[in-house]
Order: sequence, then structure tokens, then C-alpha cells
Amino acid sequence: FSQAAAATAPPERDAPTMVELATVAQSKLTLSEVDALLRKQKLPATTTAVSPACKGEVVDPKAAFVCLDIDASKAAHSATAISARLIAPEKHSGVGDRLKSVVYGGLDGIITTFAVVAGATGGHLDTSIILILGVSSLIADAVSMGMGDAISSKAEGEMVLKEREREAWEMENFPEGEVEEMVQLYTERGLSEDVARTVVEGMATNPDFFVDQMVTDELGLELPDEEDNPWTNGLVTFGSFVCFGVFPLLAYICLDQTSAHQDTLFGLSCALTAIMLFVLGVVKSRFTNQHWALAGGEILGLGSFTAAIAYAIGAMVEAIV
Repeated sequence: FSQAAAATAPPERDAPTMVELATVAQSKLTLSEVDALLRKQKLPATTTAVSPACKGEVVDPKAAFVCLDIDASKAAHSATAISARLIAPEKHSGVGDRLKSVVYGGLDGIITTFAVVAGATGGHLDTSIILILGVSSLIADAVSMGMGDAISSKAEGEMVLKEREREAWEMENFPEGEVEEMVQLYTERGLSEDVARTVVEGMATNPDFFVDQMVTDELGLELPDEEDNPWTNGLVTFGSFVCFGVFPLLAYICLDQTSAHQDTLFGLSCALTAIMLFVLGVVKSRFTNQHWALAGGEILGLGSFTAAIAYAIGAMVEAIV
């Protein structure tokens, strides 16, 4: 039996080459497709099974977590997969990296513009006046938001780099003190002193890496990406503000020259605003762990609450005046 098993046993597979690993990392193949490719090239398979929930997902730790697929997670953390990711680092979505600017600008655009529309409607202002107030507010606030996002991001990045410069100076002039500081920091977080000292002294052999780690662990700051441009973030905020903020005005822009009653225009504006608030929440859920329905409902609820306050204030002011 043992001789028969040995005769039918598959031959030992060679280790993957650097080119083959890079090919696997760069291609958006499914787990089964990657396994077929590896078998064809006589390389170790990534996994022996793929759960139904994860069929069609690429070999990626995030995809495995979303599917809660243990086999896929093991495959994504195999020596082959890890080497592949190190050779061809994963490129994150540009939209995901700027999610804050997209959501921040879009939410503020919808709510700000609709608040103007709701307040003016509650005050029974003429349709042309509502349109003038809405458009002027949309453009002015979009520019202000974009500039504010860019300037604040730039200032935050400069502050972090200044702190890193200070830590680098301290490391250069008194490395023993910086090492001791990190040892005590890790000890407070639960490591034994021996383990903490071993870890810190190992990191200190690379001063640049050690300084970056001090900025993160000691100061709680995140170093800005070298490719990150604060003005790009500002432009994204501006664009998101305008794109989402124009929807509360679409009914007034398209039907301004018709005989549509103001209540009809306001009703259409409310409907468009509600839809886009929900859509914005769904967009946010695409890059978070929140369910799309909950994310959409959350943004819709917050936006509706704000709009109701604006309408009530407009009606109140109109009654007083």
C-alpha cells in the first residue's frame, strides 16, 4: 500500500519565481483561477477549498475578511501570497483614500444647499430668489470648503513633519533616551521589559524606521504620504460639494420657467435630496464595514433632521417679520 501511495503521489513542486509571484499579485484573479494557474505552472496551490460566500473574490486579505472565509484568509497569508504582495504592493483605491473628502464635501453640499432651499421655502420667498440664494450659496460654500480642507490638511501634514524632525534630532543626539522612552511606552502597553527592550533595540538599528515608529506610537500621529497632495483633497471636497449639492436645486433649475407650483418644486427637491443622501451613505458603506442600508439610512436621517430645522427656522423668521 505504501509503495502504491508513493507511486501515485504528486511530484514535489518547485518554489515560485519572483516573476510568477508578481504575476499572481498584479492579476485580479479569483482563488480558483489562481489555483488553476499555479497547478499549471506546478506551483503550490493557495488553498484547497473556497467557501460559497467567497467565490469570485480575489486573493486578498480584505476580501477574505469581508467573506469571513478562513480558507481564503489562510491563502492570503501563505508565504507565496505574502511574497507576491511585497513584490507588487497593493494599490488602494484613490476614492477610498479620499473617502473623508468625498463624504464630508458631499454631505455638507446636500445639507447646506437644501437648508437654504428649505429655509427660503419656509419663509415663502419667491422661486427666483430661492434659486439665486441656492446657486450663490452652493458655489461660495464649495470654494470655502475646498480651500478649508486643503489648508487644514496641509497644516496638519506640516505639523506632523515638524514633530518628526524633533524626534529625529533627539534620536541623533541622545538615542539612549529615546530607546528608554519607547521601552517604557511598550511596557505600559503590556509587554515585559525584556521583550520591550529587545523589540525597541532591534528597531533602533534603523534610525529612520525607529523615528517613524516613535511618531506613530509615542505621539499618536500619522505621517503624511509622500504622494498625498492636500490641494487634491481640497479639489475632491469642492467637486463632491458641487456634485451632490446641486441636486436640491435641480427642480428649480429645470422647472423655473414652467407653471409648476412652489410646493411641487419643493416636494421634488425633498425627494431628490432624500435620494442623494441615501446614495451618499451607500457610497460611504462601500469603503467601510457598515451595511449599505444602515449607512444610507444614517446619512438620510441626519440630513432630514438638519433640513427640518432649517425649514422651521425659515417659517419662524417669516412669521416674526
